[in-house]
Amino acid sequence: MGRVTERRRTIRVRDGAVSARPDTLVAEEPLEIRLNGRPLAITMRTPGDDFALAAGFLVSEGVIGSADEVRSIVYCAGAKDDGSNTYNVVDVQLAPGVPVPDITLERNVYTTSSCGLCGKASLDAVRTTTRHPIADTPPVRVAPELLSGLPDRLRAAQRVFDRTGGLHAAALFTEDGEPLDVREDVGRHNAVDKLVGRALREGLLPLSRAILLVSGRASFELAQKAVMAGVPVLAAVSAPSSLAVDLAAETGLTLVGFLRGPDMNVYAGEERIALHTGV
Repeated sequence: MGRVTERRRTIRVRDGAVSARPDTLVAEEPLEIRLNGRPLAITMRTPGDDFALAAGFLVSEGVIGSADEVRSIVYCAGAKDDGSNTYNVVDVQLAPGVPVPDITLERNVYTTSSCGLCGKASLDAVRTTTRHPIADTPPVRVAPELLSGLPDRLRAAQRVFDRTGGLHAAALFTEDGEPLDVREDVGRHNAVDKLVGRALREGLLPLSRAILLVSGRASFELAQKAVMAGVPVLAAVSAPSSLAVDLAAETGLTLVGFLRGPDMNVYAGEERIALHTGV
């Protein structure tokens, strides 16, 4: 199994003084996801929670929607020519009767740590119908003061970031602000998939009373992953993209960006935020 961090020699320059010392870096390795033995996608990720990552990815792609649709997830033995296991290839076997999507070269996805959509034929290809439409009844209602405290709680839980400074994080909170789960990864989309995959395997989908917080920007892909998991509120400490805002408006997702201290922008679904304004 790969390590979450690795040590590398570095030359440090501080106030003109030069020294050589080891530095702790976040590990980045490829993970190939196979579906019923056939290659489906490759993502660059931080090793750890690989089974959850694979399951969450399949939820995001609309392949599965519940834990009973998965028969098994295993590392592929003999992934290298010499027969050794790299722990960088996982195979997801679907349960009997679960339809297997058509896997073609056009559909195959190469996912980098910065952009999970690379390799898609078009943006339309990811507008998948969710198994878990957003249906928070009664609607989740969140005070701005509660949201403003979540980034600090996320940062406090980033154990690997403290050692490397090189990881994104995603967290699930209850509507009352209680932490449910936190995951870190070199790719923010992977961190979200790990959260969703863990929730799937624990029988918690849909996440209809949860708040999803991400440490960076809110891309279209992250908004899609929230919608596919039934999450009603997505908050990001940085900017959303225009397509993320469009998707949020279309699906009923509450989307908050630039969440920094008491300040935030609400781009869609403002009815879930307890704002005291006449706007």
